[in-house]
Amino acid sequence: MACLVVFSQWVGDSADCSCSDVWPVTKPLLSGIIVPCLFPAYPWDKSGLKSMTLDLQQFEKLDAYASKVSVKNSIEELVKVLLREARTDLEKVRAIWMWICHHIEYDVAGFHNKGQRSCEPKDVLRTGKSVCAGYAGLFQQMCSVAGVLCMELSGYSKGYSYRRGQSFTGDSDHAWNAVYLDGRWHLLDSTWGSGSVNDSCSKFTFQYKEFYFLTHPALFINNHFPDNSNWQLLKPALTLKEFESNMLYNMQFYNLGMLAAHPETPIIQTVNGKATISIESRAPLLFMFKLQGTEEHGLMTLKKNGMKLEIYPQKTGNHKLQVFAKPSKGSEDHYNEVLEYTLECSSVDKNMRFPKDLRQPVGPSWFTERKGFLRPSHPDPIIHTNDGRCSITFTLGKDISVLPSLHSDNTSLTEDMRRRHIMEIHRGNQIEFKIHLPHAGKFVLRIFAKKKSDPGNYIYIFNYLISCPNTEVKWPVFPENYRNWAESYELLEPLAGLLPANRNVQFKLKLHSIAKAFVQGKDTSPLTLSKDGYWEGTCNTSGCTEVRVMVQENANLKFSYILKYEVETQ
Repeated sequence: MACLVVFSQWVGDSADCSCSDVWPVTKPLLSGIIVPCLFPAYPWDKSGLKSMTLDLQQFEKLDAYASKVSVKNSIEELVKVLLREARTDLEKVRAIWMWICHHIEYDVAGFHNKGQRSCEPKDVLRTGKSVCAGYAGLFQQMCSVAGVLCMELSGYSKGYSYRRGQSFTGDSDHAWNAVYLDGRWHLLDSTWGSGSVNDSCSKFTFQYKEFYFLTHPALFINNHFPDNSNWQLLKPALTLKEFESNMLYNMQFYNLGMLAAHPETPIIQTVNGKATISIESRAPLLFMFKLQGTEEHGLMTLKKNGMKLEIYPQKTGNHKLQVFAKPSKGSEDHYNEVLEYTLECSSVDKNMRFPKDLRQPVGPSWFTERKGFLRPSHPDPIIHTNDGRCSITFTLGKDISVLPSLHSDNTSLTEDMRRRHIMEIHRGNQIEFKIHLPHAGKFVLRIFAKKKSDPGNYIYIFNYLISCPNTEVKWPVFPENYRNWAESYELLEPLAGLLPANRNVQFKLKLHSIAKAFVQGKDTSPLTLSKDGYWEGTCNTSGCTEVRVMVQENANLKFSYILKYEVETQ
């Protein structure tokens, strides 16, 4: 059987309705009302945001009705009209919740001046505005008229004016409610459910927030700390110190399907100039970040169930870090802020300065898979090479054309010349990028793509960071491709676009559907097709400044150039 407590007196009669005057149990209760004891164990299995299973679609008709009711002559009459469409206790609570959230605005003038506000339920109904105690008091009174047991609670909150890491002392600063449904207590906050105020608390905007209706206690405790710890409805209950030090997860964090973030404290000390943040989510999400307002000095990688972010501040001191997210599908173009940290940086890692052209996130992910880049040879965002060379492969899952480009802060090369440090090789549905760096340093490999059937521009997909510390690296460009170079062709040698003078140079290529192939320097030399399917031969570079490879697809067509090499001057 449920435990019962009988209250034998009036408790909590607030004169000026400051939240400190709202009692932690209830306000007011008539003598003799029987109140069930708390059921403090609400484990969160991360399957939902509510403390009871709800199908919000079942409320659509009731929500529409309740939000449009305009009765304001008395609380009794208002509740009577609202209950015309409500049968169960849950529906009664829902109707009252919807009406308050859509008809009572936050009293910003009363917030700044106690003398201008009243939190008596009848006054709140008459004026249509109040502060949190007025919202909670009206909610409790309307539930009482409807025959639903409701408590008015008070405590500390991480709402307007909250600052990361602050301590809570003195009087309570917020009020909310608990309702008794289906044998258990459930929490809700109609003040926060109705809308929000601006930064100066000078303007209120109605903006309905479903999140604060029957919120699961494990989530509610994130920004509501009741005076009476029993009303956390958690076991074990949090201490005030834990509440103060815990990370603030806002409503959008949970609405977007995120489950947890690490670290779980809002202030982070860097270790050797580095801080790492990670987020777990139910489904893939898109993320971005800002460090002191700019998307710099970080390395963000997307995971199928979250993300990882490594931050390397390039100045000591305190830094504001914001993390934003949005759904991976749909038309939502706006990123919502979901986390905010303070980074305390005592040292700087100068080796982790990133090129200005590096875009976030970095490396392959579920997003690049959706765009057709499957089974990457390098799943990590950074590719390390000591000799200045690397090879990256993907399986293409779509019929797409791909365009890579190479970027560096410390190069005088033109875009065309930087592209010639990348060789693109196709083998069936597999693509390979051979990269020979022109010098040491950090480079960004950007990858663009478009449908082959699409005549439009290439669209940016993702990028890698390539790091080479070897100062002796100085690779030449690859040979220049003519437009007749087919996707199925492959060059094996020579790979350098600059050939030595006065040398016999060996050529080896894989060329499909070709009748003849030649290398043209001062003289023209034929390439012969070997048994293993390669066109091979030699060319002497004496007496010429350029060497070209040309092919003839059949006897009825002219020769066409496919590659051009330059020859070193003597």
